[in-house]
Amino acid sequence: MKAILALEDGTYFEGKAFGATGEVTGELVFNTSMTGYQEVITDPSYRGQIVTMTYPLIGNYGINDEDSESDEPQVRGFIVRESCNYPSNWRCQKTDEEFLKENNVIGIQNIDTRALTKHIRNQGMMQAVISTEDLNPDSLIQKAKESSLGTELVQKVTVNESYSLSAATFQSQYHIAVLDLGVKKNILDSFRQCGADLTVLPADTTADQILELNPDALFISNGPGDPKDNQEIIKEIEKLIGKLPLFGICFGHQILSLALGADTYKLKFGHRGANHPVKDLSNGQVYITSQNHGYAVKEESLPEYILVTHKNLNDGTIEGMKHSNLPIFSVQYHPEAAPGPNDSTYLFDEFIELIVDSAA
Repeated sequence: MKAILALEDGTYFEGKAFGATGEVTGELVFNTSMTGYQEVITDPSYRGQIVTMTYPLIGNYGINDEDSESDEPQVRGFIVRESCNYPSNWRCQKTDEEFLKENNVIGIQNIDTRALTKHIRNQGMMQAVISTEDLNPDSLIQKAKESSLGTELVQKVTVNESYSLSAATFQSQYHIAVLDLGVKKNILDSFRQCGADLTVLPADTTADQILELNPDALFISNGPGDPKDNQEIIKEIEKLIGKLPLFGICFGHQILSLALGADTYKLKFGHRGANHPVKDLSNGQVYITSQNHGYAVKEESLPEYILVTHKNLNDGTIEGMKHSNLPIFSVQYHPEAAPGPNDSTYLFDEFIELIVDSAA
């Protein structure tokens, strides 16, 4: 079945539908990972977005029931050069097309994803539409122009009610509260492997409610959208500064930075992939990291008591920061990788060490 991808700037691509059929709009972004398409499709940070994969063959090891980062696909649409109809892997349970179709996610293939990615790099992220119904490019371009990403994305991916997870080790040693702004399952698993019991909380949980739990620390998770759209969350985090050890990842890094008095801005085309080089400024070590974000922290806006700890070697953006006096730090990338390089998993251990030191 024919499908068309149309962008708000008037560009359009013709391809072949795979997955569900219909029509969908979203913010168009690209991911440079060679593997991990299942994690990409199910990552809550992609809520509201249409994702194009730059690697030309997607689906060659299939889909399984264990590697999803959430309970359902989060992308609005999925774009590939070619979808593999005959995956080969002992863990494979279905094809990527079957997975998309089961979950009503519209995909399009036979697109020149290299040309599309170069276009996004040159023009920046923009709204787009994929349709198997309306095949009029002019009509679709107008629909893309009239669409928007939305401002309440976190509310769509956070949990409705709190729940608890036990440490994966024989004996739990710490209790960490997790503010779920779209948390990935593998981040939770990483904390559990460190011996922590977790209480996962909805995004609208107040500072007082968090303190009532008497946790050893608070983790602020990854999530979708513009961090500035979440002013109530930022205000509650402000109330916790100095009262608990705090750790933020990706979106949580941005939320924590805003709560500490810094500012954020939208990147032209974002950082999405599993091969982004990040330098640790304390020792000169370079890590290859997994990333998924469209916003960054303005370095010139950081208060003097906030120290930059990591930098992106591609564009110099801030990848990590810490408070000079309080037990607070955050990183822009995803240290649990899943999939990707495991260079930065040590950060979970560092957070545990911070909890221990602050309790001493």
